[in-house]
Amino acid sequence: MKPELKAKFLQHLSQKKQDQGFTLIELLVVIIIIGILSAIALPSFLNQANKAKESEAKQYVGSANRAEQAFYLEKSKFTSDWGNLGLGIATQTANYKYTVETADANLGKQVEIVGGALPDKTNTLRAFVGGVQVGQISGTQETTTLAILCQSPKPQTGTKDGVKLTPNTTTAPACNNSYENLSN
Repeated sequence: MKPELKAKFLQHLSQKKQDQGFTLIELLVVIIIIGILSAIALPSFLNQANKAKESEAKQYVGSANRAEQAFYLEKSKFTSDWGNLGLGIATQTANYKYTVETADANLGKQVEIVGGALPDKTNTLRAFVGGVQVGQISGTQETTTLAILCQSPKPQTGTKDGVKLTPNTTTAPACNNSYENLSN
């Protein structure tokens, strides 16, 4: 082997040993990239626990809506007694308290179901409000029950004011006060 070639080969081998590892700049760039990615992903990841807790209230209020409709079909009136709905659901869970309120108790033409977050959870959980009313199908004037499920825009306890009911009309129930309609 030629001496020049040997010298270049030895120089290459010694240079290769010096290039091992990462420089401080490369490590800092990697740490900054990881920090940016975690700052983007972490808030949505942490919010998943609240979404799971809120799904309980969404399901329970929706079930209470359907139970009120069935109760009305059988008894021709709504009930304000949670036990009469036959759901087997407690009126208070670890995160929510559920109430049923009949509006216009003499006529029994509408009812509101409120799934409100417990006071110690109001800064993290949104409220859900359901409503069932007696309504008429436009054109045929047939009487039926109409239901709606609304979600509060921000975490709060929730009140029946989240639903606007107009019984005995062709007007469908609606959500009030910037509540979001989940029935669509």
